[in-house]
Amino acid sequence: MKIKKNIEKIPGGMMVVPLVIGAIIHTIWPKADVALTGVTGSYMVGTSVILFIFFFAVGTNINLKSSGKIAAKGVTLLLGKVILAAFNASNGGLYVALMTTIPNRDVDVAAYPFFSIQSGPFFTMITLGLAGIGAFPWPALVSTLVPFVLGMIVGGLDHDMRDLFSPLQGGLVPFFAFTIGYSLNLDMILQSGLVGILVGVLVVFVSGYVLYLLDRYVVRSDGLAGWAASSTAGAAVSVPIVIAQMNPAFKSTAGSATAIVATSVLVSAILTPIVTMWYYRRLVKKGKVTVAHSAAAQTPTPAK
Repeated sequence: MKIKKNIEKIPGGMMVVPLVIGAIIHTIWPKADVALTGVTGSYMVGTSVILFIFFFAVGTNINLKSSGKIAAKGVTLLLGKVILAAFNASNGGLYVALMTTIPNRDVDVAAYPFFSIQSGPFFTMITLGLAGIGAFPWPALVSTLVPFVLGMIVGGLDHDMRDLFSPLQGGLVPFFAFTIGYSLNLDMILQSGLVGILVGVLVVFVSGYVLYLLDRYVVRSDGLAGWAASSTAGAAVSVPIVIAQMNPAFKSTAGSATAIVATSVLVSAILTPIVTMWYYRRLVKKGKVTVAHSAAAQTPTPAK
């Protein structure tokens, strides 16, 4: 039975299918993690633990000589998201998992910590003129960098360790995707209606196109990372409530805004992998990227 091949017939299938399964289970059985408890229950809500292992494995495959390119790409994507104030929270887990399923994207994956800080309410507060209330999330940024740095050190010191941990990247993707899906609920679509769906579609195509342009013409890459960063982060669901708590003027709209953002998270989580894989296949067809995996970080060939 060709399970993997059948799943991969769907664009971004190894990411999308487990994610949708997780969302369906959470919608039908929202307390599944509590009921199952133990190892299974902990796994269903263990996104952070899987991320640490995932980022460590990615780090072992990073070439330190690519650090300048990594920082440039990460900061560029960060600024692009922040400028698009309404869409400034990108699903970093989705981005990393998606880019890991594509060959030779180590630089793109390693750029994630540099733009991960845009996934919370910090930059939204700046946009609303409330920057004095928030604090720069240095601990969150450092926490994201730790597994990458550890992996880079271990992989750089011993190629046998790199060979041991690097292959974990692909195998962890469906497990991580499921935990993302389990944090979502299909009922949110009914609560927000067409507005939430429209926002999700706009987030993918508007922010995705801007980030694609920045990645292609500023970073001088092929633009694929821009499309992969076009989603809405799950953490963004909490932003309307946080803002309302800090400024009562927003309390009346916090509920509806939360439903809209939640729908955007779900819609973009499904649509972003599809669009990204479509563009990747287009690059492959034009001969702009190779399809063979590399043991070290590669700099993508700029699209022409």
